[in-house]
Amino acid sequence: MARILYGVAGEGMGHAVRSRVVIDHLARTHDVQVVVSGRAHDYLKARERDHLGVNRIWGLSIVYEDNEVRNFRTVLKNVGGAVAGGWPRNVKAYFDLTESFRPEVVVSDFETWSYLYARTHGLPCVSVDNNQAVNRCDHPPEILAGHEAEYLVAKGVVKAKLPGCFHYLIATFFQAPVAKPRTSLHPPVLRPEILSARAEPGAHLLVYQTSTSNEALPDVLRGAGVECRVYGLRRDLTADAREGNLVHRPFSEARFVEDLRTARAVISGGSFTLMTEAVYLHKPMLAIPVKRQFEQVLNARYLQALGYGATADDLDARVLGDFLARLPDLERGLSRYRQDGNRELLAKLDDVLARALDGGEPAEPRA
Repeated sequence: MARILYGVAGEGMGHAVRSRVVIDHLARTHDVQVVVSGRAHDYLKARERDHLGVNRIWGLSIVYEDNEVRNFRTVLKNVGGAVAGGWPRNVKAYFDLTESFRPEVVVSDFETWSYLYARTHGLPCVSVDNNQAVNRCDHPPEILAGHEAEYLVAKGVVKAKLPGCFHYLIATFFQAPVAKPRTSLHPPVLRPEILSARAEPGAHLLVYQTSTSNEALPDVLRGAGVECRVYGLRRDLTADAREGNLVHRPFSEARFVEDLRTARAVISGGSFTLMTEAVYLHKPMLAIPVKRQFEQVLNARYLQALGYGATADDLDARVLGDFLARLPDLERGLSRYRQDGNRELLAKLDDVLARALDGGEPAEPRA
């Protein structure tokens, strides 16, 4: 049994959903302590069990408005959080935890503090995320077209986030040439609720929004001609609220999975987790990436290129109508997708951790 420090990025819930599966797997045979911030902490804390501790830390957050990242407001919010005590709390949390736990290896799902602990203490760090596809894979010109400058910025940010890891396991539904050593591509990690769900054909659209400020969205959805079950746009709800063909729903994991497995199609941003769940359940997806989020553009363009869905910069009546008209073709494209649960990535992670703990393959030199 090894002592593993596992860092989970707290921005959004995708990292937590994936990490929950990986952490549960590791906690069966290892002693695992998790460090995580934001809403992701509460999600993982509720699933804490033997040989697993979940510890809250302060982390970065992103400010959205009108389906766009607001860079200046994001900077102000994070600087304010750091000054108000975020960084001192992180330092104290790490000293308190690591003094008693003394980890032997670190696993990071795009989380900085656990990575820095590994580097400053000479421990191997293993990266498990989808974000590293931006930096460690080559992408064809048609995928990057019109976003070349954003790609270079995003690539630099991702590269600087976790340089020199022992190995990078990239979860992905698309295949791109690997450009760097100590890198492997694997099917996405799916939560057990999705793996056990049986997809059924339905008539409604599942709509998921990470931002509550997309004020134009309801008017477009009213013209869909079918029921739209909307999550995330109204977070004040405790019960369903119907507005014509729109049904606004408070978030419930069980209900969300039920609406997903029975949906005709999905409309959302370029979030990797929901996209991979829709692909696995063979549900066509219309992805409207959040502006200034290149990774979402990358996900959405591969989704479209593979014939699994469509993407657009903005959602209007024409874009929605074209998507709905193409659903039969997209369903045929998705019928080709197959995935054997989470076996491939988890088996590779076990192998990588065994080699790291045995002092095997060295980490990549720092850039």
